[in-house]
Amino acid sequence: MKIQSANLKLSPKKCSLFKRQVSFLGYVVSEEGIRTDPEKVAAVKNWPVPKDKTQVRAFLGLCSYHRRFVKNFADIAKPLHRLTEEKRHFCWDESCNITFQELKNRLCQTPILGYPDAGKEFIVNTDASDIGLGGVLSQRNGDQEIVIAYFRKSLSKPERNYCVTRRDCLL
Repeated sequence: MKIQSANLKLSPKKCSLFKRQVSFLGYVVSEEGIRTDPEKVAAVKNWPVPKDKTQVRAFLGLCSYHRRFVKNFADIAKPLHRLTEEKRHFCWDESCNITFQELKNRLCQTPILGYPDAGKEFIVNTDASDIGLGGVLSQRNGDQEIVIAYFRKSLSKPERNYCVTRRDCLL
């Protein structure tokens, strides 16, 4: 048996065999792809309006765990991240409330991310500016483009000193 030859041991009560989908680390993994676990989505949907920085950080922690399902997550969450800065006075205003509701809505309507197929060509769409960069990794499946992952990063001040237009690729 392959499991024994790899010196692995299984606990029968922790194993789920021949299932069409399983919950794993806050995600549901199925033959269609990976999506957020409905229990986690319910937690986001029912999250009360934060009353202090600690509650904002807790909400952002849960949201950040699922950030790969939300296009432009960093841009959307920026007002809430600003609110958690050490020297900033906590003041929940309308922009914070709009951001909070937008994150909740986006996380409750996440796409199913497909699995990469090593035999097919990958499509990488990228964009960059002086302050950030982003990308979407996808593949074409028939006439439909399947998203595999999103990426978005705000550049730190030192990172902004480097050229973002270089196009050299190592294959």
